[in-house]
Amino acid sequence: MDISVIIPLYNEAESLPELEQWIARVMADNGFSYEILFINDGSTDDSWDVIRRLAESNPAVKGVSFRRNYGKSPALNTGFVRAQGDVIITMDADLQDSPDEIPALYDMIKNEGYDLVSGWKQKRYDPLSKTIPTKLFNATARRVSGIKNLHDFNCGLK
Repeated sequence: MDISVIIPLYNEAESLPELEQWIARVMADNGFSYEILFINDGSTDDSWDVIRRLAESNPAVKGVSFRRNYGKSPALNTGFVRAQGDVIITMDADLQDSPDEIPALYDMIKNEGYDLVSGWKQKRYDPLSKTIPTKLFNATARRVSGIKNLHDFNCGLK
């Protein structure tokens, strides 16, 4: 299998059908074999019901549901344990990460020799109350980690 897409989520029922269709279109357009692993992190909305319906109509869709909210890191870890693709892509479920970026990420890993590729939200649509702390966090993380060319440490697209 070429690609595993791991999507941790919490209360994202409304965005899941569009996201699944978008990913499926990108994969078909590029001839990738794939799986989508939706990791439901204890959602209190209908997210799990939506995931089950998506899995019934698309055999590439798989899901795991936590009984309560554990957080993004345990959800990602669960996805990594289950992923079967040669390349693993992580993305958020809120439609702010574009599946159209997947082919370029895949190419960088498979053909250009990168071990890890991280997205970068150059245009943020968040309020200043969120973007200013994010810029401060990223600047601090770059300084502390010594990784100078990683612009957005919190971007879910990797």
